Amino acid sequence: MIKSIILVLFLTSVLMACSTQNQTAINKQASTEQKTLYQELGGAPKVEQIVDAFIQNIASDPDVINYFTHANVDHFRKGFIQHFCEATDGPCTFEGDSMRDIHTGMNITEGDFNRVVELLVKALEESQVSYPLQNKILKKLAPLRADVIKI
Repeated sequence: MIKSIILVLFLTSVLMACSTQNQTAINKQASTEQKTLYQELGGAPKVEQIVDAFIQNIASDPDVINYFTHANVDHFRKGFIQHFCEATDGPCTFEGDSMRDIHTGMNITEGDFNRVVELLVKALEESQVSYPLQNKILKKLAPLRADVIKI
């Protein structure tokens, strides 16, 4: 009887040790497989939805539309999708000109820059992107401010 109890206790401790090791391995794997911001957003369909909403917001805003009057909308859309995808650690590579080159000579004011950011935030909200994800996106894009404002 004592041998049976000892055997049960031994097997129980072995099973518990195996279970703990498996859970530790699962936790390690989950932490190394963290999603990129692009994946958290929902990938290409969500990026395209955001960019399309952003373009619509720009088109309906009388304060900033003048910066886009000579823009090729299809070219802008394709480039901004690539740029947004790359900025959110997606599988894309932005192949267009630098932000500095694109915006040189446009004389973009700080107020107009801020308005475009507001329109992007509105597009994010319209696309049902959570506030924490919005903040992560804006943090990724914020360093571009110096390349856009030239006054």
